[in-house]
Amino acid sequence: MTKKVVLLDYGSGNIRSGERALQRVGADVTVTADFDAACNADGLLVPGVGAFAACMTGLTAVRGDVVVDRRLTGGRPVLGICVGMQILFARGIEHGVETDGCEQWPGTVERLQPEDAQPVPHMGWNTVDVPAGTTLFEGIEKERFYFVHSYGVRRWELTDTRASVTPRVTWTTYGGDEFVAAVENGPLTATQFHPEKSGDAGATLLENWVRSL
Repeated sequence: MTKKVVLLDYGSGNIRSGERALQRVGADVTVTADFDAACNADGLLVPGVGAFAACMTGLTAVRGDVVVDRRLTGGRPVLGICVGMQILFARGIEHGVETDGCEQWPGTVERLQPEDAQPVPHMGWNTVDVPAGTTLFEGIEKERFYFVHSYGVRRWELTDTRASVTPRVTWTTYGGDEFVAAVENGPLTATQFHPEKSGDAGATLLENWVRSL
């Protein structure tokens, strides 16, 4: 049965490339901000490009934070990409301004701090350190993925999940600075990189997610 996925259109994110990437792996995709459609789809993809605060403003304007919370309460899958991943954390700090996130995970999104005068943003292909038992990276554990960002989660702060499934956290390093590249936490999944821009490896990752719905 074809899986129905809503790509949440809240004014931020590479909507069309994400839509095409999902369609290519067999999903029935609807791009919308409709509350009921987003709540009831088999899967919800939350994109995000730009500033943390602007994304949160757009998300809350369409009650996207409520949609995410309601879906997760019912065990319904959500995938966040790039800033769509970042806003799932408790807070973001940009230019000294702190903004509340969706608080699905504790932790802070902050500016990357690479060594050796590496430039920010982190832009380009990078390998990732995939944990055992992954579903998202099945078959692509040693592949590279495409990143474009200046901020990230440099510390994983969730220690007591009281859940049957332990979160699987994927890390990567840029200029000696380690940060979270992806998280698999029951129905809540997220990637800092852009799978829709990551070639065959990204397509396989999206296919793995759609298959899991």
